Amino acid sequence: MGNMRRMSADEKSLGELLAATVPMVKTLNLEYLETTPERAVLRLPDQPAYHNHVQGPHAGAMFTLAESASGAIVLAAFGDQLSRAVPLPTTARIDFRKIARGVVTATATLGRPAADVVAELDAGERPEFPVNVAITREDGAVTGEMDIVWTLRPNG
Repeated sequence: MGNMRRMSADEKSLGELLAATVPMVKTLNLEYLETTPERAVLRLPDQPAYHNHVQGPHAGAMFTLAESASGAIVLAAFGDQLSRAVPLPTTARIDFRKIARGVVTATATLGRPAADVVAELDAGERPEFPVNVAITREDGAVTGEMDIVWTLRPNG
């Protein structure tokens, strides 16, 4: 992904690119519904092979869904910085709020303005920034929340 850049409408979308290059995304059949610098929305289809003991999506599948949504927004917001820095998650915390059943969706948002993060990178720092992810079921109930901290590690 070091050569990733902003893509034109003729090229694969960021979601299609991630689905093609990240094996776990393909394994879980994650669907990219929206991927912008402001918001990333991914869906985990209801798949019995990934159910837990209460017939909902396994916690590991929901973690992967949320982490993948966070990565998508990070690449959408900071893809133009990949020539000088690599994005890496540093910590993640997930809270399971309600039982999830059926299709679940993860919506990721940046916890800091992207311009502030880039300004720190420009100043020679290694910026850190939170990404907040809400996991919801089809009725709109929040089943889980993830807070994940990312960094842009300068190359070199």
